[in-house]
Amino acid sequence: MRFIGGLTLFFYTLVFLLVGGLFIVMSLEVVPIDAIKAALDTIYTTPNSRFILGITGVLLIFISMLVAQITMGKIQREKTIAFENPDGQVTISLTAIEDFIKRAIKQLPEVKELRPNVRANKKGIVIINKVILFSDVNIPETTEKIQNIVKARVQDMLGVEEPITIKVHVVKIVHKDDAAKNLKREDKLQPPQFRGSIEY
Repeated sequence: MRFIGGLTLFFYTLVFLLVGGLFIVMSLEVVPIDAIKAALDTIYTTPNSRFILGITGVLLIFISMLVAQITMGKIQREKTIAFENPDGQVTISLTAIEDFIKRAIKQLPEVKELRPNVRANKKGIVIINKVILFSDVNIPETTEKIQNIVKARVQDMLGVEEPITIKVHVVKIVHKDDAAKNLKREDKLQPPQFRGSIEY
């Protein structure tokens, strides 16, 4: 798969370089228009040139479609985790695991917000957690606690033996007073809710 990814990157880079270079040459008028016309006349009047050009176009379209299918298939596989049960295969959405992690971390008063991103590959499961912490916490202890809770809960939920890597990225540190003020602002901005019954 790495070879295909590298080949794809090389192919698209080459195509974009050629197209970009052609546009630059045309804008700067490096090549005279008569030379371009002569080259096009040669291609149109020579059957072999037209045949080679047509085959090249078909190959480029085929390669593009093949690469798109491979990429989409890879993305689709990475969106789920699959394992075998005695009665058949079971797949779990990575989004479902992310929601589960969010609920599991709600019990920690040190964490204001957590946004997990679950990735699955051949080496195992990688969970990258972007967290917003309160300023009065011990960051090493809190992040270690997050890692332990997430790892234990995910292992218990999935029941798999594959390695689970938990990464924590602290994106922001806020004061509790600021968090309380933001909550009050949000409450003020919310429209008043109607309570009661409406008769027609």
